[in-house]
This record gives sequence, C-alpha cells and structure tokens, in this order.
Amino acid sequence: MTKLLPKMAATMWSAMLPALLLTLAPPSAHADNPFELVDSQPVSELWLNPGFYSYHYQRDKGLNDSNPGFGAEYRYSTVWSATAGRFYNSDREYSNYLGLYYQPVTLGPVRIGAAVGGFNGYPKMRDGGWFLAAVPVLSFDYQRVGVNLSIVPSYKDRLYGAISIQLKLKAF
Repeated sequence: MTKLLPKMAATMWSAMLPALLLTLAPPSAHADNPFELVDSQPVSELWLNPGFYSYHYQRDKGLNDSNPGFGAEYRYSTVWSATAGRFYNSDREYSNYLGLYYQPVTLGPVRIGAAVGGFNGYPKMRDGGWFLAAVPVLSFDYQRVGVNLSIVPSYKDRLYGAISIQLKLKAF
C-alpha cells in the first residue's frame, strides 16, 4: 500500500498541475487564464448516484465496465464534499467507498480536483480489504443533474485503470 499512494498521487498531480500552475501565474497573465480558484463558501447539497460506468484501459482483461450501485455526495462547501456508497466493481465483486472530494479550481462550469478515500472489495488488492486511493476528478453540475468524471490509474495487476463516469441527481 505504501507504494500505491505515491503512484496515485503522482498521477493526480500530473493531471492537475497545469491547471494549478496557470492559477499561480502573474496577474498580467490572468487575462487569458480560463482557470479560476474557488473561494470556499458553505453550501448544503445532497446528490444521489446509481453507480458508475468505467471504460477500462486494459480492454483485453474482460473487466466489468458497468458498475451499478448506490451512492451519495454531500457538498458542504463550494470546494469540499463527502461521499459514500456501494457498487458492483470491475472484478465483479461488491465494493464500498467513503471519501472526500476537494475541487478548488474551475474551468468555466467544470470543477477540477481530486477524490481521496477508502475502498474495499477488490480481491487482488489487500485480499478485498480496505485501501486508500486518490484520483483526479472533473465535475459538472447543472441545476438538478450532474456528472463526475474520474481518471483511475492502474496499479500492478491489482487495480485496473479506467475513465469512470458517474451520473448524479440533486436531492436538495
């Protein structure tokens, strides 16, 4: 597990670094900078989702792309939200998750950041037990519907990378 976190962090930062560097550019460069840092303000929104669809990088492994389940995301700040849920994973087992989204940057209506949390249910990763993971996430919300796009890195022959799409509906 100690080798997994640095690899995932490197993937996350390589995806987010260009956006973060642009936000730190000198003021004269901000006129052409489409990225914005979000001020953290309190909000109260509950989003519900029916799981994920994952397009796996290793198409030859016969992985399960359809990952139905149930999850909730509670956005308590303009940059932070908590999430929890259960889904049928890529290895055709059930997984649970619990974590946080941190999305301090926007590109127009798209939030940019990462999800960090615990997952279980992957038989080749810690024998199906809990492990920590961090993945880059893009989110787009429009009124009562939204979508999260996660870029999941591969890890050895234990976890299989994918681009995961999660549709969500706003409960309140």
